[in-house]
Amino acid sequence: MGFRIPLYIPVLSGNEKKYVNECLDSTWISSKGKFIHEFEDKFCEYIGAKYAASVSNGTTALHLALETLGITAGDEVIVPTFTYIASVSAIVYTGATPVFVDSIEETWQLDPEDVKKKINPKTKAIMVVHLYGQMCDMDEIMKIADENNLFVIEDCAEAFGSRYKGKYAGTFGNIAAFSFYGNKTITTGEGGMLVSNDYYLYDKAYHLKMHGVSSVREYWHDVIGYNYRMTNICAAIGLAQIENADEIIKKKRVIAELYAENLKGLPLTWHKEQKETVHSYWMFSILVESVKVREALRNFLSENGIETRPTFYPAHTMPMFTHTYQKFRVAEGIAIRGINLPCFPELKMEQVIEVCNAIKSFYK
Repeated sequence: MGFRIPLYIPVLSGNEKKYVNECLDSTWISSKGKFIHEFEDKFCEYIGAKYAASVSNGTTALHLALETLGITAGDEVIVPTFTYIASVSAIVYTGATPVFVDSIEETWQLDPEDVKKKINPKTKAIMVVHLYGQMCDMDEIMKIADENNLFVIEDCAEAFGSRYKGKYAGTFGNIAAFSFYGNKTITTGEGGMLVSNDYYLYDKAYHLKMHGVSSVREYWHDVIGYNYRMTNICAAIGLAQIENADEIIKKKRVIAELYAENLKGLPLTWHKEQKETVHSYWMFSILVESVKVREALRNFLSENGIETRPTFYPAHTMPMFTHTYQKFRVAEGIAIRGINLPCFPELKMEQVIEVCNAIKSFYK
């Protein structure tokens, strides 16, 4: 059904059309062209990273990150069970085993204490996922990784523009992956970015994403690589998006503040910004008291023309991972009670109030 207030609409009011038309006029529409490197350079400049390789989507960025680190069959990668399935699927693509950990009640992010319990000789990496625009406790995660000689992969698909102690998401671990799907804070339609401050990791990733083609011999491939390249058209859109990134995030934060102010006093809570972080509010997410209330509220909002989405189901509950009985109390509790409300930059203030009033009406 169509919604009067959709969950998300991308902002395409900058130089997107101008840059895309430049691609068309130049005929450089595939994976070569000036916008590829311009977008990569601007992305690095924005988040404060040294190296970036644009790719076809966020999932390929995650897979490329794992392959670049040499993760393979027999290895284990620790990952939160409360995440979008791409985080876990990318681990499986390499032949490695995902090892799930629970979340923290207050932040919804992976629990470092549970991470410590899951480390064993097979563990090769920790994949942190900065869910819904809030960042993990990176000081604690990096400490654990350093003490155990583990790689850290940052899944920043939902955290472009988020910060922890002044540093942007994607600049803490060994390697990071971003997504630019249509509902992300900045978008290229489909697209992603692999980021690292380690030149050798970046160089290997770039080599792998280009079919493993030799840099010194034409049409000679010295490794099995992948076609994970971004098109010049997507990069053109991305460059225009990043030019307006500060304004996009500012608007989303204003929307979040308005939601928080107008939902006070109701029997629900929301995903709050934590101390020493900047929440980019990819989504504004609320938590109600039970799964029964969640479904009733979502149906009520839908009937009133307001689109919502549930929070992610924990990965360990998916059919392909249920062969081993596992329970994660916090992740399971958040997953069945969470709702994502409309939170796109051009959402009008009166629309936010309308959503809040509808939720108030539901609780009367």
